[in-house]
Amino acid sequence: MTTDAIDTAALDRALERLAATERLLIALDFDGTLSPIVPRPEEARALPEADEALQALVAAPDTTVVLVSGRSMASLEHVSGSPAHVLLVGSHGAEVKDDDGVHVELDDDERGRREALHRALESAVADHDGVWVEGKPAGFAVHTRRASDEAASAARAAARSAVEGIDGLTEREGKGVLEFAVKATSKGDSLRTLRESTGATGVLFAGDDVTDEDGFAVLGEGDLGLKVGPGETAAAYRVDDPAAVAGLLARLAALRAAR
Repeated sequence: MTTDAIDTAALDRALERLAATERLLIALDFDGTLSPIVPRPEEARALPEADEALQALVAAPDTTVVLVSGRSMASLEHVSGSPAHVLLVGSHGAEVKDDDGVHVELDDDERGRREALHRALESAVADHDGVWVEGKPAGFAVHTRRASDEAASAARAAARSAVEGIDGLTEREGKGVLEFAVKATSKGDSLRTLRESTGATGVLFAGDDVTDEDGFAVLGEGDLGLKVGPGETAAAYRVDDPAAVAGLLARLAALRAAR
């Protein structure tokens, strides 16, 4: 499905319907959704107006706010500032932070394959300028955002070739990143779990990358999927950029508070 045109009237009506739901779950990607994409991932920050809208939503009745990111939990905590009363889900659902701390579980086989994956990727990309490997609890990400198009393409090919002998890997490619994980989790899995744990009767999920399509795919009637920026998507609605997301969240907070 492609939703290239932005129908602001239809989106506003959908927001009004969602604001009236009994228990609302708001799940948001971070990079490209709350924060503009930046050359150095560690320098990403949510727009101030997005932070303000998140806190207004946290204060709204019967409303749960969650950041669902492909970043590792440590990275997500750093760039988001761990906003008060906002739940965090990292590594596409492999890490969850709640009142009891951060949870991630790997068995002996998964730990062994993760070590083999690390060795393979570090060796594969060592000679490619502008490319680096980031460790995650359930795998590793090859970042190519700072590389030339030619170097990025070569690094991706080398990485895929290097891990061919490691069984049971989940591969995801996003904007300037290629990830391999030894535990299969997705944002769709996370949304299902969050819906069940919160008893949500309506869900807003917003994201900009191809990995967010797993989340859009599990939304149902009465939910709202929001694609940020261009590209093919299963989301029913679209906005241009993080500034537009911030405005939409502020509008939703006002509607929710006025119930």
